[in-house]
Amino acid sequence: MPAISISTELASKVPALQLSCIECEVRMTDTDEKLWTRMKGKIDELHSRLEIGDVSQIPAIASSRKAYKACGKDPARYRLSAEALLRRVVNRGELYQVNNVVDCLNLVSISTGFSIGGYDADKINGDVVFGIGKNDEPYKGIGRGELNIEFMPVFRDEAGAFGTPTSDSVRTSVSAETKRFLMIIIDYAASNGLDEATILAQELLKEYAGATNFKLKKVDTK
Repeated sequence: MPAISISTELASKVPALQLSCIECEVRMTDTDEKLWTRMKGKIDELHSRLEIGDVSQIPAIASSRKAYKACGKDPARYRLSAEALLRRVVNRGELYQVNNVVDCLNLVSISTGFSIGGYDADKINGDVVFGIGKNDEPYKGIGRGELNIEFMPVFRDEAGAFGTPTSDSVRTSVSAETKRFLMIIIDYAASNGLDEATILAQELLKEYAGATNFKLKKVDTK
């Protein structure tokens, strides 16, 4: 696992920020029917239980929105990935299938409210720092094209920005060729749910992606 840290700038604006980092070897498949049955059960439960106004009140999402505002980004215009997923679940009662690994990530996200980054670890160059996006910093988001990441929390390696809580980048995206997977669960409020989310992520990756050789790391602002 690469060295992962939080910049002084971001730590000063979001002092309770914690990251749970999970790296493992995975076996990629297009879909997993058992996983999707489990996912559909969670989608149906949330769709029947939540109203759209409830989504922003989920503790992990509320703290994420607060962190975006502290950094100077509008969370309503640049919606966090977990909030976007949950709004789709509540509005439509559905989610899209991607592949077994990303579907595991999405299941953790809708179950906990945490925005989660998922990356092909072999595409990351050198140490990783979680900081704040700069003016005109180049970034191509998956399915979004060029994305304005100024004032947005952003992961960078030696090649530049590669991940945000709004959209992961094309450069480090997970594909059928991915062998080593890095998941980073972002908790802006040092909540009690981060350990539970980490355990759930490991369980799902083991069961549905044959994950092995886990490396775990928790990173905070201290």
